[in-house]
Amino acid sequence: MRDHGGWRKAAAGAGLLAADGSMAETIFAEMTALAARTGAINLGQGFPDEDGPAHVLEAARAAISAGTNQYPPGRGILELRSAVSEHQKRFYGLEVDPESEVLATAGATEALAATILALVELGDEVLTFEPYYDAYGALISLAGGVHTTVPLSWPHFEPDLDQLARAVTDKTRLIIVNDPHNPTGTVFSAETRELIVQLAEKHGAIIVTDEVYEHLTFGERHTPIATVPGAGSRTVTISSGGKTFNTTGWKIGWLTASADLVDAILTVKQYLSYSNGAPFQPAIAAGLRSDDRFFEELATNLDRKRLLLNHGLRSAGFDIAESAGTYFTVADAAALGFDDAVEFCRILPERAGVIAVPISAFVTRKHAPKYRSLVRFAFCKRTETLEQAITQLARLRR
Repeated sequence: MRDHGGWRKAAAGAGLLAADGSMAETIFAEMTALAARTGAINLGQGFPDEDGPAHVLEAARAAISAGTNQYPPGRGILELRSAVSEHQKRFYGLEVDPESEVLATAGATEALAATILALVELGDEVLTFEPYYDAYGALISLAGGVHTTVPLSWPHFEPDLDQLARAVTDKTRLIIVNDPHNPTGTVFSAETRELIVQLAEKHGAIIVTDEVYEHLTFGERHTPIATVPGAGSRTVTISSGGKTFNTTGWKIGWLTASADLVDAILTVKQYLSYSNGAPFQPAIAAGLRSDDRFFEELATNLDRKRLLLNHGLRSAGFDIAESAGTYFTVADAAALGFDDAVEFCRILPERAGVIAVPISAFVTRKHAPKYRSLVRFAFCKRTETLEQAITQLARLRR
């Protein structure tokens, strides 16, 4: 029975279908198991090790106590959709109708899944930037799409605009833009955003954005592509509360788009989760309505951790790319004499008691050599955890 079924498409799209037809273990599962087995500090997975803000957690407790424990509406509760609408207006000047242009989802991953499955037909091209979040490849394959990519090169990870222009064709159905970008930490330039919109207009493509790190930028504030002239009617904007409010396990996400696009996506989404997270939806609504100070301190505190880890990585001998957003720093292990990041990550727990993940886990086999020695570290951890990891990483120089 394992020789039949859509799982093979998902595995192939994610680069996990082994030569014998079996599904290979993800590097993330391997590294997590290695962390558990060795007790190493896990800087590989992008989840915080601290709870979210008290007022958001209390809102969830209050909702549970008030009996908000049954199915919410398929579109999400109006309180959350209204909070998303207010958020888009407050931070970006975007007018979004909470009744018809907002859809709550089981995290950003379901929003991506429902969008791709709803809008892609067999043979449609879907463009992503590479490296890319591994779910993109799996979902494109499940939808019958053809995955095309534009590589982002070390150390700045900005796309070559001429290459981008050549990559978008009349066959391109979706352009998926992850900005701020996981795993590289880059924030795309205004020139890149504008070209994406121009190309989408020229070729009739829809832009799908993954903006889950929107409040985690260091320097300039995040600018959604939906704010670029001409983008509004052809853009599906996706985000979630997990990264902003340290509640990755709640899986409360949302998307905003024109009413016709939302209706199309809802047609698929209702057969995935239908609805989820009843008591967590009002809690995330409360989070989105937090005062300006909360959002400012969120980015400032994370930036301190970024600078702390980056200094430690440099001191340990790594070359690093300066991330402008997200939870992540990309480092080059070649500076320490390791040209294979996969093998480096496998011995790192023994050498330094730290877990990281190779960037090659986020790329196609075709382009893997470009990223062979690059490693991703996560700095969304307690300061004392990062300090201990830095102390242990210093062993690499000895």
